[in-house]
Amino acid sequence: MIVEFRKKSQITIPREIISELNLQEGDHLEVSIREGVICLEPVAIYSKSYVEKLENTVMMINEKQKDYTEGPFSTGEDAIKYLDSKNNPKSKNKKTNNK
Repeated sequence: MIVEFRKKSQITIPREIISELNLQEGDHLEVSIREGVICLEPVAIYSKSYVEKLENTVMMINEKQKDYTEGPFSTGEDAIKYLDSKNNPKSKNKKTNNK
């Protein structure tokens, strides 16, 4: 697909690509150059504290594998959803436990 480079260095990403990558308004894209080619890559932005919690959880699982009973998860997204549900007081699991 060919797009036009416009004023203020803007381009329009074709709808087919937006749909295929499930991009939404507000999503972040990393722009880089690889071997003379401009690359746009969707990225997720997480707070430093969230990343630290995730790293600590992974380290704990690695150190105590036999004690880990959750999973396996089909995707990284499923694992993150599980971690969010355990750490988020507004999650469905927490509400169920408080009834």
